[in-house]
Amino acid sequence: MEEELKCPVCGSLFKEPILLPCSHNVCLMCARNITVQTPDGETPVQSRASGSSDYDYLDMDKMSLYSETDSGYGSFTPCQLKSPNGVRVFPPVLPQRHCSLTCPLCHRSVSLDERGLRGFPRNRLLESIVARCQQNRASSSSSSSSSSGAPKCQLCDRNPVDATVMCEQCDVYYCGACQQRCHPSRGPLAKHRLVPPPRQVAAGGAAMASGQPPVAARKPATCVDHEAENFSMYCCSCRAPVCTKCLEEGRHGKHDVRPLAVMWKQHKCQLSQALNGVSDKAKDAKEFLVQLKNMLQQIQENGVEFEACFVAQCDSLIEALTRQKAKLLTKVTKEKEYKLKVVRDQITHCTMKLRQTTGMMEYCLEVLKENDPSGFLQISDALIKRVTSSQDQWVKGALEPKVSSDFDLVLNTDSLLQTILQLDFCHGKAPFLQLEKCCTRNNSATLAWRVTAPTSTPIDGYILELDDGNGGQYREVYVGRETVCTVDGLHFNSSYNARVKAYNTIGVGPYSKTVVLKTSDVAWFTFDPSSAHRDIVLSNENLTVSCNSYDDRVVLGTAAFSKGVHYWEVRIDRYDNHPDPAFGVARINTIKDMMLGKDDKAWAMYVDNNRSWFMHNNSHTNRYGGINKGSTVGILLDLVKRTLTFYINQKQHGPTAFESLDGVFVPAVSLNRNVQVCDTEWEK
Repeated sequence: MEEELKCPVCGSLFKEPILLPCSHNVCLMCARNITVQTPDGETPVQSRASGSSDYDYLDMDKMSLYSETDSGYGSFTPCQLKSPNGVRVFPPVLPQRHCSLTCPLCHRSVSLDERGLRGFPRNRLLESIVARCQQNRASSSSSSSSSSGAPKCQLCDRNPVDATVMCEQCDVYYCGACQQRCHPSRGPLAKHRLVPPPRQVAAGGAAMASGQPPVAARKPATCVDHEAENFSMYCCSCRAPVCTKCLEEGRHGKHDVRPLAVMWKQHKCQLSQALNGVSDKAKDAKEFLVQLKNMLQQIQENGVEFEACFVAQCDSLIEALTRQKAKLLTKVTKEKEYKLKVVRDQITHCTMKLRQTTGMMEYCLEVLKENDPSGFLQISDALIKRVTSSQDQWVKGALEPKVSSDFDLVLNTDSLLQTILQLDFCHGKAPFLQLEKCCTRNNSATLAWRVTAPTSTPIDGYILELDDGNGGQYREVYVGRETVCTVDGLHFNSSYNARVKAYNTIGVGPYSKTVVLKTSDVAWFTFDPSSAHRDIVLSNENLTVSCNSYDDRVVLGTAAFSKGVHYWEVRIDRYDNHPDPAFGVARINTIKDMMLGKDDKAWAMYVDNNRSWFMHNNSHTNRYGGINKGSTVGILLDLVKRTLTFYINQKQHGPTAFESLDGVFVPAVSLNRNVQVCDTEWEK
């Protein structure tokens, strides 16, 4: 209610309030300050048009006070001065002939008559309410009690509370919460305990030196059987030295016995030769050891360099993630600030409305307490309108939050986390796609690649990958040892990204650089001799087809279609004994020794001289007219709608829809020896 008792000009409680025709109140002294004068002899309309004075824009039309169609708002120039209550006021000017007063709340202007401000009634009811409010305020202020003199906690951040304990050692006052948080009765604050360092036990001992026993003096080499005889001969059969006694006894009579000195020199020579070979191997081993030691140093240096490179790569990833994190955090912060601003504005707006409504309600309750009928009726109409308009302000949705407290931002980390978990080292060098050998024809692409440098381990094979022609995910189209591959069945008028990588028993190597291959806008195809039945005869550069058999045989085209709309034509060059040739599309593995359309891998129209039928999986539908020599058959394949349409001499037959018409298809014809057809129009 206090807001209702304050003057909109001075911001203080009303003093001698006067009631304006718009039912708003203003202090008498404030009314004198906001009275506005216009130049002598000048009407408000003229002042509004001339714009020659700072105060010319005041509408002082007296009819605005009584006209039901008038908005009640006068034209005025806002002043930069504001009252303490935030309402613009107008500076006083010199007294002149024509005076007007503008309400500071609704800005409705009223002209003053010769009585001036005395022509406005004094609102004594408001004076009495202000007086009672001042009296209640004085009584409540006198009953306030003094604050407690207990010492405050010295560690509380805001609004310190009374201290409950004091630490004599720290000389600090604590409340209960701060004492538990900053000065607990445990740890070093409860008891300081010195811990000796761990004993360092000296571990060691005297090492014992071991020596070899002295070598005993060798006895002269004597025979085992005859100790008094020295060795003088060598038995090659027994591979042992012998003495003369042994030879005399005849035990080595039939053996190959040779002089000891000769065999000694011979074996020495053999041993020397063997030592030369071992010496060469030892020399190679020493060189190999030097190489290994050098490799140790090189591995150490390369390891440090590789670790630095690896750390730099990981740091770059972390830095990129940090940058993206900061970027996403900025989005979250903006979203949070936006929501906070909307809610704060809504709180401010709702608080202002609630304060105004509450003040008006308290003011109305005070008005209802009065028993003066004339004073009540003096302001009742305007007050009823205010209450009604205030109720209309709380429209539907005004008490509902404009934003949600939940954040709609969802961070998708699944793919990134999976990529991080799959992060690993690549083995070997990446292959190099040879652009000069890569080419496209119709909807086929041929790619060739090579390895730029030899690898430490042999390559077992290669993996070629292509995307879907729309920048989507890659798929494997070839796995093998060859370095050239042709991929068929691509989409026409599409750009494919290709890449290749090598693999071996250790793992998979890195990808090559991506190559972009663009397929043809339209298909240029002929009949394919490699996939045709052996009874099919092709001529005219594979544009004309005939057959050596009376049975139906199938021949396919060299192009394949997987999406889009395609049209081509064939001409009947020869037609004898009314055969039934068939025209349409088929999969590459359709049966070649029966009429086209009898299996589930072909879609066709077969025709004689009078009639024609659509056929798929040996099922006949839609009977139409026939053909003869010189007729032209057109085939329209719509893989978007999954329909086939035929044109015989430009007359349309169909379209016929096939739900199973999905995948890769090639043009196809079946015929026997009584008919010959020619491909006259390539795919459009």
